[in-house]
Amino acid sequence: MRQVFGFCCLVICLASSCAPDAVSEEVVMSDSTLLVQTIITIEAESFTDSGGEVGSDKPNSELNYITTVDESWLAFNVIVPEAGRYIMELTASAGAEGATAWIEDYYDNPDGRTYNVTGTIIMDAGDENSESFQQYTKTGSPLNAGTHKMKLHLKGNVRVDKFEFKLIKPHVHTPVSLTQNMSGEEWVIVWSDEFDGTGLPDTSKWTFDIGDWGWGNNELQYYTENRVENARLEDGNLIIEALKNDEGNEWTSARLTTRGKVSFTYGRIEFRARVPKEKGNWAAGWTLGDSYLDEISWPYCGEIDILESVGYEMDDATGDGKAHASAHCGAYYFKLGNQPTGIIDVKNMNEAYHTYAVDWGPDGMTASVDGISYFTYNDTSTPLSWPFDKPQNIILNLAMGGGWGGLQGMDENVTSQKFMLDYVRVYEKR
Repeated sequence: MRQVFGFCCLVICLASSCAPDAVSEEVVMSDSTLLVQTIITIEAESFTDSGGEVGSDKPNSELNYITTVDESWLAFNVIVPEAGRYIMELTASAGAEGATAWIEDYYDNPDGRTYNVTGTIIMDAGDENSESFQQYTKTGSPLNAGTHKMKLHLKGNVRVDKFEFKLIKPHVHTPVSLTQNMSGEEWVIVWSDEFDGTGLPDTSKWTFDIGDWGWGNNELQYYTENRVENARLEDGNLIIEALKNDEGNEWTSARLTTRGKVSFTYGRIEFRARVPKEKGNWAAGWTLGDSYLDEISWPYCGEIDILESVGYEMDDATGDGKAHASAHCGAYYFKLGNQPTGIIDVKNMNEAYHTYAVDWGPDGMTASVDGISYFTYNDTSTPLSWPFDKPQNIILNLAMGGGWGGLQGMDENVTSQKFMLDYVRVYEKR
């Protein structure tokens, strides 16, 4: 099972029992502070619909569970009382090797999209007749408040008792929103992080996203919080380091966002950075709409990819690679296959620092590397094509594997990857 970093060390249950789809609370102690934790319990027998071979069983024990064979699914109406990031804990038993599970959110969405909010859970093989249940966890799943139509997808012979969502990080409204002036003669810095000092990044500017739920791309890493091994200031840089077989996880890494601190509308957003080169990594400096609450928010909230790099596109000897810039919105995004994208060859991306930027204004945006423009997007015709008149948050992260980073596999000999940033700056014109 995955390790949860820096969470509770004491749990006192306030609800003695939970009916199907019940919401309860626990008092947890974190950093010597007592907090109330929201827990949503979904009993397997409370499913509203199903597919495949599904049965129910009531053994001599007090457990009631559902049995599934081959590929099956169970549908549930899940009421989430508070928006935030959740741990999902599945209580189940697998009868043989190869059994898996995952949870789909908003299965009735009008776009026909598939929102996987847990990634694939690989279950341990057990005795087909055993009533010994195990807990499998995924951390960080984003859920907005309200009713969620979910499907628990199962493969193999599985007994399911229940699954739970436990709130670990409530959604925090971003208190400061900066709108940059785009007319004038000179660019002036209005916000920056120069990454001076040592230790952890400046938490007055950055929030850590945490977890291993796959991040919508089946990524492998567990993003940790406040852990210098994965995110630290060193020699005037922010170093985001991915580590293999670390703390009980396949990979650990870090993802920093200005969500909950500050958001931006317009301006020049600029990174000076070096990216890793080995096959399997996926480094990114980008923005995401501040209105994002969970997966159904995207791509309608908007996304601007300013710097994206994948290791398999880089030459091992020279470090030459490719930088990608894109805009995602309701009208254009990668799952429709029509997202506007620019690609440019960059010399020695791994050993030399390069400046990656987007100039974003009311009439469009242009991305550049070292001052050379290579991508323009300016469809402002509808709210679906132009959500970019609303605030965006900056995100810095290093992913491993996933639908793009792992497209050509992973370099099995690599145990560490480093994404190094000299600064992040936001400018306006005056």
